[in-house]
Amino acid sequence: MPTGPTVSVVIPCLNEEEAISACVASAVEALARTRLSGEVIVVDNASEDRSAELAAAAGARVVFEPRRGYGSAYLAGFLAATGDYVVMADADLTYDFAEIPRFVERIEKGADVVMGDRMDNIEPGAMPWLHRYVGNPLLSGLLNVLFRTGVRDAHCGMRAFRRSVLPQLDLRTTGMEFASEMVIRAAKANLRIEQIPITYHPREGESKLSSFRDGWRHLRFLLLHRPTYLFVLPGLVLLILGLIASAVTIGQIAIFGRGWQIHTLIAGSLLEIIGVQVIGLGLCALAYATYFMSDDERWFNLMRARFRLEHGLALGVLIGLSGVGLGADVVVSWINSGFGPLAQEEQALLSATLLIIGVQVFFTSFLLSILGLRREERR
Repeated sequence: MPTGPTVSVVIPCLNEEEAISACVASAVEALARTRLSGEVIVVDNASEDRSAELAAAAGARVVFEPRRGYGSAYLAGFLAATGDYVVMADADLTYDFAEIPRFVERIEKGADVVMGDRMDNIEPGAMPWLHRYVGNPLLSGLLNVLFRTGVRDAHCGMRAFRRSVLPQLDLRTTGMEFASEMVIRAAKANLRIEQIPITYHPREGESKLSSFRDGWRHLRFLLLHRPTYLFVLPGLVLLILGLIASAVTIGQIAIFGRGWQIHTLIAGSLLEIIGVQVIGLGLCALAYATYFMSDDERWFNLMRARFRLEHGLALGVLIGLSGVGLGADVVVSWINSGFGPLAQEEQALLSATLLIIGVQVFFTSFLLSILGLRREERR
């Protein structure tokens, strides 16, 4: 038999005196009606009104978190929770606490995380048009593309999970992006995520959301947790475009009925250098995520299992020496011409490009190896 409550209902609260009493009363009633043992925890996030006092009077255990932020409040609430299951919901009456038993039932049947899905049951005036038809679908869609979670409403504030999975989730963010972080980390940990349809009601009191600021924080978080899409793929695109431009110029290939000269080669060289640099940054970001954040990118794991520091160094030296060789030929020809006008502009530019890329590859290999020292320490 468990010694503590079975269910901990955690409610973050910042200046919600209009609705907090009703929220707590509704949560307490839902637990009592279904005979679930539990507790209601309200995390007062430095409110400047009577929210904490009203929550306590309604029957909640009040936890104080002075550092403001959606994530900060929830992290404090999870730390205080003692139940086997945790149910999350906002303090503005947008969610019906009578739904708690449905969330708990799904967890008892095997789910690790249960997400609410509001998108088919949004009452008039409950969600701004921009959030309903643009922000939420785009961000949830991008999250599913990047992390394959299958979650339709990734920003729903009513959800539940087994408290035992908190170490696997390893939640850290302090702002609104906390909602995305929970879904991402649950997917990365291969937790069983289920969804249930719920109704979304108009809120009581003033909204704390900032559409563009909070939307950007979500987008930024998604991209930062997928270095392959943020760095490696864009870098590859730039590198390929640069190689095409260089090949067209050097090969004197006519496109659109005209030939392409030195200016196209300059653009191609620039794209190649930037592309290699961005790819290198992406590989370092992936190494950091793998060794320090326990991320698991399959293709990167295969690559690091087959390639070592020496491979990167050898590649960098080979590319760099190719550039040096081409450059030496240009210098010799220039000397033999009596230091006259340089007539091998394309070869000189190609030489400089190869030398720069060789240096990038050489030192990026060392940086990757330095990050990989973490792997050696774990053995």
